Amino acid sequence: MRRAIVAVLAGATVLAGSACDSDATSTDTTAASSPPSVAPSTAANTAPPDYSASTRLVCDKLKTLYTTELRAFGTAMGKMVTYKEEKQTSEAEKAERVAAGQLQAAATKIRKETAAAENPDFQAAGKVSAAKLETSAKDRKYMDKVKTLTDLNKSVEAQFTEWLNPVAGYCG
Repeated sequence: MRRAIVAVLAGATVLAGSACDSDATSTDTTAASSPPSVAPSTAANTAPPDYSASTRLVCDKLKTLYTTELRAFGTAMGKMVTYKEEKQTSEAEKAERVAAGQLQAAATKIRKETAAAENPDFQAAGKVSAAKLETSAKDRKYMDKVKTLTDLNKSVEAQFTEWLNPVAGYCG
């Protein structure tokens, strides 16, 4: 979308420039005696900054989030559910703490990596995703709702989407 906007702006600039050039070679004497027109604002001619290289770099660093922290979170949640089903409360609580720790680690990674992004909107999205993960790691309401593996399987994709959607919009 941004590339399309840049292309439209670049095309408009070229057309405006060629129109000005064709006016300059005109032999019409009335054009020479008319008052000069107001120059267009430079704001309309400036293209938005290109953050694509920085965004790609940050997204590449965030890819390990799925293979490390979130995979470890899923494993801990699976263990937690298994222990809950077997009525091993203390083991289930330990697994829940591990899962919460993995959410906190994911939040820390997102916050750190997106802070290095050049795009201020991407930085803000990183803060939102990190805050959602931190909230879930602290209050653990999501984890308490998961009682069976079926519950986990039904809810995990939606939960990941909620947590990561702000950042995923830049890395998708």
